[in-house]
Amino acid sequence: MSQRFLFPHERLPEVAETLRVEVRAFLRDELAAGSFVPGSDSWMNASPEFSRKLGRAGWLGMTWPKQYGGAERSSLERYVLTEELLSAGAPVGAHWISDRQTGPMLLRYGTEEQRMRFMPAIARGECYFAIGMSEPDAGSDLAAVRTRADRVDGGWRLTGRKVWSSFAHEAHCMIVLCRTSPKEENRHAGLSQLLVELDAPGIEMRPILNLAGHHHFNEVVFDEVFVPDTRVVGEIGDGWKQVVSELAYERSGPERFLSYYPVLASLLGPLAAQIGQTNNPTQNLADSPLTTAVGALVTQLATLRQMSLSIAGRLQAGASLEIEAAVVKDLGTRFERLLPEQARLIAASAGISLHDGEFGRLLAEAVLRAPSSTLRGGTNEILRGAIARGLGLR
Repeated sequence: MSQRFLFPHERLPEVAETLRVEVRAFLRDELAAGSFVPGSDSWMNASPEFSRKLGRAGWLGMTWPKQYGGAERSSLERYVLTEELLSAGAPVGAHWISDRQTGPMLLRYGTEEQRMRFMPAIARGECYFAIGMSEPDAGSDLAAVRTRADRVDGGWRLTGRKVWSSFAHEAHCMIVLCRTSPKEENRHAGLSQLLVELDAPGIEMRPILNLAGHHHFNEVVFDEVFVPDTRVVGEIGDGWKQVVSELAYERSGPERFLSYYPVLASLLGPLAAQIGQTNNPTQNLADSPLTTAVGALVTQLATLRQMSLSIAGRLQAGASLEIEAAVVKDLGTRFERLLPEQARLIAASAGISLHDGEFGRLLAEAVLRAPSSTLRGGTNEILRGAIARGLGLR
């Protein structure tokens, strides 16, 4: 039976809007103190000190039980925090994966020892995780992973390679998807997840520089790394089921459409000034083709936000939303590829410099980084196949 998309309207509670005011005040103070410079794609910019400040404010692991370092706040409050941090271009990359998906995964599948060992440190902004899913010969086809773990006395011997692992060189741990039994006709069978501490012997970290020459990607090589039984996440052989549930958190958040919001925000001031100089003062700004072009971007952004917010509300209620999450990522990352180019065209048409000032700096970052938007977290082509299967179309 085919599945329908469900994106019911979600309204933020008053407590979430109260938190928004607090977060904005915090960010204003941090900017005034010079603790960070706003960036495009800021969840790919890491500042451990900034992450620790968020931890001290109680804004990491904020939905988790207090016994694990959390604040027992709602997913919608966390959503507001996330969109404010992204909109401000704050450097949140250090804790991003740990807070977004590692903690919820441990809460759902981890042992009590694993939760107590790692989650309070994540909530303090002191423990960072990397993702160990993609491989050189697998890409977005996670069922094709070749990294294997062989049973040994007291644990597992891990051998293989993971690639595109953001900030693995600064992370303390990685959740590794691997084969713990030979591949069967059902390619999803025989996969497991291991929690690997990255200071273990036998691990080599190879940097991968992006187009801008920045280092946040890595290839991580495991050469017979011993992983004790206490670091198995969930059940052996259940890795595929666990990964699929984890991807709903990774794919549906506001980082899939707000990464380059600072570019749009920094364009609006100069654009308004330029329109004011070139138009008749009595003319409605809505009549300007430039404002119409900006309005088209804002309309797409508002729609994506409501879809993402809907998923956040339903995830809080315990729903399983892999297909809806894939839709948001597909549409959101295509918007992220579009926004820098559209902003560039709008600015050029308005006579705004593409190279000077805050807008020029943010645009330059976005142009270099935007090509990766439709790749990371699963390529859009793979996502569309998953969506089609979920709808019963293939």
